[in-house]
Amino acid sequence: MRFQGANGDSPLLQTAIDELHTLGKHLSDTHFNKIYSSDLPRALHSAKIIQQENHFAPDLIPISELREWGLGKLEGAKIAATEAAYPQQMWAFRHNLAQFNHNLFDAESVYQTTHRTTSFIKTLKEKDYQKVLIVGHGANLTASIRTLLGYEVSLLRKDGGLANASVTILETDDFDSFKLITWNNLDYLVEDKTANL
Repeated sequence: MRFQGANGDSPLLQTAIDELHTLGKHLSDTHFNKIYSSDLPRALHSAKIIQQENHFAPDLIPISELREWGLGKLEGAKIAATEAAYPQQMWAFRHNLAQFNHNLFDAESVYQTTHRTTSFIKTLKEKDYQKVLIVGHGANLTASIRTLLGYEVSLLRKDGGLANASVTILETDDFDSFKLITWNNLDYLVEDKTANL
């Protein structure tokens, strides 16, 4: 396995495509005003699958601000080799981002990746939306969502990262304060499998 950041992209596996169709069906009756997706092909493909399953056919808008964390020299590097060479940094990246030294890898800082994403999300205040679907990437969205919720940098990964095709729901009235409703939920996959028993 290799790191994929803002400059790497591999096609979705068939299992991921199947899960995304299941997710799309799970969300099919939700009326989203818009779908905003990272403009990277893997995220855009994911968003299009979800959009196709939705009964309300919301517009899909690719946004560069939702790209994955720019990982610099880590992009395309084998994860196992990187963990062996930089065990403390890889631990920090997964558990305590305050200790992650982005300069070592010419990567985006925690602030850079979260600021570009949270700044975009806060621009939605100007829209008259009730529900918006955001399709992005695990490392960036984990840190960005926790930033919106007011977590300190050292705690952004305290509950782990977001799984692929998981559902996280935030609510806000003012785009200054956000409330977490659901985190990293994959129940729809379990429901789909038990429906066929």
